[in-house]
Amino acid sequence: MNVTLRDTTENIEISDGVFGSEYREALVHQVVETYIRRGHTGLRKQKNRSEVRGGGAKPWRQKGTGRARAGSRNSPIWQGGGVTFAARPVKRAVKLNRKMFRGAMRCLLSELLRQERLSAVNELPAPEFKTKNLIEALEKLELNEVLIVDAGNNESLERAARNLNHVEVVSVAQLNPVSLMKCDHVLFSVDGIRRCEEALA
Repeated sequence: MNVTLRDTTENIEISDGVFGSEYREALVHQVVETYIRRGHTGLRKQKNRSEVRGGGAKPWRQKGTGRARAGSRNSPIWQGGGVTFAARPVKRAVKLNRKMFRGAMRCLLSELLRQERLSAVNELPAPEFKTKNLIEALEKLELNEVLIVDAGNNESLERAARNLNHVEVVSVAQLNPVSLMKCDHVLFSVDGIRRCEEALA
């Protein structure tokens, strides 16, 4: 199986096992849903009336004041009191098997290649590239909304793409099914493709 190099119009050989997999919709759906759920921290917490500081003494006597009876300053109807149905931390994490994750990634990469939405370049933009230069380079490659994947962390390229809503830069280790699902095109470096083949083999 081949993939086109956009900067030279040549082809390079890629692994059929990684980029030639059959698309399995049920597996992809399960992995994407689980990956999104694992991103929810669920750590929000509010104080109920028993956790708010104070409230030990009765604010005023029960009868004779003309005011409504009150037993605690921690009541939810009082300013500074507890929350009626206070939020509690919730564990949303679901186990995601490594074998399932790799299988879904192979399915997505293969489908992107079949739809001609995956390509590669010999080298990604040089370290001194700025945002303006990156826009010009992508226009030259005829790409607009793109996910750029390099073998490792490319800090200079990440800085250049930071202000571009339609461009995302990740390493192979950070590549995930959600990013692949929402992108219009995936652009690999040759080193990134080789590293991806090793990781998903």
